Amino acid sequence: MRKMAMEEFAVLKPQVRCLREEEQKVCVNNAFSCGLDARERKLVCVTGGNSSLGSHIVKALLARGYLVRVTIQNQVDYEDMKKLMRDEEINQLEGVVVAKMGSLDSLCVAFRGCHAIFHTSSFIDPHGISGYSEQMAFLEAEAARNVIEACGRAAYAKRCIFTSSLLAAIWTGDNENKIIDEFSWTNEEFCRENKLWLALGKTTAEMTCWRKSKEMKVNLVTVCPGLLMDASFPNAHNYVPYLKGGKVMLKHGHLAVEDAKKAAEAHVYVYEAMDYGACGRYLCYGKVVRKMSEAIELENGLKIHGLLSGGRHEALDEEIHIMLSNAKLVRLIQGSQKLSCK
Repeated sequence: MRKMAMEEFAVLKPQVRCLREEEQKVCVNNAFSCGLDARERKLVCVTGGNSSLGSHIVKALLARGYLVRVTIQNQVDYEDMKKLMRDEEINQLEGVVVAKMGSLDSLCVAFRGCHAIFHTSSFIDPHGISGYSEQMAFLEAEAARNVIEACGRAAYAKRCIFTSSLLAAIWTGDNENKIIDEFSWTNEEFCRENKLWLALGKTTAEMTCWRKSKEMKVNLVTVCPGLLMDASFPNAHNYVPYLKGGKVMLKHGHLAVEDAKKAAEAHVYVYEAMDYGACGRYLCYGKVVRKMSEAIELENGLKIHGLLSGGRHEALDEEIHIMLSNAKLVRLIQGSQKLSCK
């Protein structure tokens, strides 16, 4: 294995510390053995372990008995990750790997021997400072390409469960009164014209994944959640990029939210159903905001007053017609729950 700089790759475990030596040697422990035991227990890797969604996916996988490896972008992200998971959950991890999304080599090492890769997000700012820019949208797509290529090169079963966004489906750029479902795609040019950078980033990243997965023969499914809510991760700045254009979303019946824990469980359901034909895209949300009163309640909870309501305080009596369909995911989860009860 070629030597890489410590900042590109390192292993972190409670009982293993990779010290910064003068030569900056790569520290690798037995976390990367690809023996039959790991394969039988299905070793999986989750990127972005220091994000709300990533940590919930890790917890859901651990609860089902999977061996879980986690990647983070920087050493300091480990401290943020520890705030999102209990010590006993950290101790159950097969390994925590510092791997830059821009480094294909480090991703290949991180994914080696894995049955599946859960790619949650390329850019995570737990402190809500950086926001989301046009440049980040470009980097999001580049990172997605690297993840799929690394999955195709290094994972022993070429499977990827990719977290996209409902934003990658709702901004179609036309005025047709049609239901948004898994066949709907956001118009990239419309996003550029309206500076909807997060929607652009998620759309281009997902499209990149689908193109690259065909080239690398990676079995890909994508989950497209609405606005992710997590009471244990209450930072209003993290919601602002998603809610850009929120008034239009509300008007058109496209403003949907999902609990982060339930979204994580949906990811695992989709992964497990890949053995039974799960494929394509899955829109994921638990509630659609249908009234101005609900929009104001959401604003108050997130402390982003006026972003959806425009500062209006009255509640409209009429309900906004829902123009979204998550029927495909609902059917999959219901079928999986029936199987698990037998």
